[in-house]
Amino acid sequence: MNKFDAIIIGSGHNGLITGCYLAKAGYKVGVIEKRDTIGGAVCTETMFKSSKNPNGFRMDVGSSVHIMIHQTGIIEELGLTNYGLEYIEMDPFMSYPVPDGKGVIHFFKDLDRTLDSISKVAPEDVGNYKEFVDFWSRINRHVLKAFMNPPTGKNIVTEMLKGQIKDGAMFKKGEQMDGLQKILGSYGKVVDDSFESPYMKAALTWFAAQSGPLPDQSATGDFAGWQAMLHQSGAKHPKGGSGMLTQAMKKLIEDYGGEFITDQPVKKIDIKNGKAVGVITENDDYFKSDLIVSNAHVQTTMMRMVGREKLDPSLFKKVENIQVGNGFGMVIRCAVEELPQYTAAPDDPNIHNGMQLLAPSTDYMNRAIGDYMKKQPPKDPAVLAMTFSKIDPEVAKDGNHTLFAWAQWHPYELADGRHWDDIREREAEKIYSVVEKYAPNMKGKLIDWYIQSPLDIERKHGLLRGNVMHVEMNFDQMFMFRPTPELSRYETPIENLFLSSASCHPGGGVFGAAGYNAAQVILKKRNKKFFGVSF
Repeated sequence: MNKFDAIIIGSGHNGLITGCYLAKAGYKVGVIEKRDTIGGAVCTETMFKSSKNPNGFRMDVGSSVHIMIHQTGIIEELGLTNYGLEYIEMDPFMSYPVPDGKGVIHFFKDLDRTLDSISKVAPEDVGNYKEFVDFWSRINRHVLKAFMNPPTGKNIVTEMLKGQIKDGAMFKKGEQMDGLQKILGSYGKVVDDSFESPYMKAALTWFAAQSGPLPDQSATGDFAGWQAMLHQSGAKHPKGGSGMLTQAMKKLIEDYGGEFITDQPVKKIDIKNGKAVGVITENDDYFKSDLIVSNAHVQTTMMRMVGREKLDPSLFKKVENIQVGNGFGMVIRCAVEELPQYTAAPDDPNIHNGMQLLAPSTDYMNRAIGDYMKKQPPKDPAVLAMTFSKIDPEVAKDGNHTLFAWAQWHPYELADGRHWDDIREREAEKIYSVVEKYAPNMKGKLIDWYIQSPLDIERKHGLLRGNVMHVEMNFDQMFMFRPTPELSRYETPIENLFLSSASCHPGGGVFGAAGYNAAQVILKKRNKKFFGVSF
């Protein structure tokens, strides 16, 4: 029998963050992972080795850009740079090449450099962007604090107003009602109201869309407003690939005596007299612990690993009814012979340092959304391109390059009985063709690719229905509602069983707040000191 002080189910970054804090608090941690590699959706794999490319290419198979985790202090608190983690600054963190024209808007970490770039393409929005960043920076200092603590169950608007009264910093005098309207409005309207240039509107709408909800969803205004935080933290890429973050956490846990058991899907959480006492894998191996933390999807955890017979019928129904949505997007991970030369800025030295926003207009995006609502893949997908080999030669050592192209609004469930396995290559070609339209030099430059349709994402990462945020990030599934009110504080009705995944507050992305908050709750419940950053 294998016995641990704490078992983490799944090796995604949130679960590993919880495991790191437990390990530092003196727990012997066992991490049980269904795949043969660790990291969940923060994982990098070597692909496409050949005689021409003996080193292959370092391909991220999930998240690539690390933004929000750099606003938390988690990396510094855990000392992950001592375990081989090295970050490369992406600056500008994103760029918008003007479609069918010349010029590019660069969004640098430095606000003044960003304003200078905006002035060359959309001079009418220089003042608007400065005002936008000022407003949302003040809002998000408070929101980040809410993200880095377990939700209280109180109304979030009431809590924000209390914060305004206490700190006097969220809203300027006289802007309270207007400010609340922005927060409770949709990000599509927030962007449309804030800017004049169609290029600024397209760039910021497309970036905000990366959080998931459609642009007209209520109470999503801050998905656009979070842009302001990037002028403080920037965006970063781990040297050697996204998975270097989870590899560093693996080394930390092992350094504190923990173990990793891979290629062992968990079949069942063993529950006796209302208490979780261990886990049983698909191989019928048994691992004992009186502390189980599931980093798996909430529905997988509660409906399959716990099971209907161990839950109150009303809670089982609530978990079953969580809105997972109909897919999110798909991505192609390409090995290419050279970097894109964008027609808008063929000799620009900065455009490959960060994300490249390939969405010609908000109307273009709305047409893609219209296709999605009909359960059709978009005829013309909006694309987010990433070329990390420009700033990190470690990922492509043989004179070639990597190109990742993420496209959104690809339905998991397709109309007319179609199946993703039959159309995935066709849809991948459509995504690559968008890059070719912006950068014609990319025609014929594809060496090989790794395609991840919504179905592929579900199969590889256990992200149900291909939703990379686990469950929809709509307001009624955020804060004290995420994933359900009963489960919102990372605890479950099963004693000793906790949740730590992106299914929980505050949601998805390479953030780590869910894992951090789960560690807070567990250690407090176990009367142990939490050594985390104070927010």
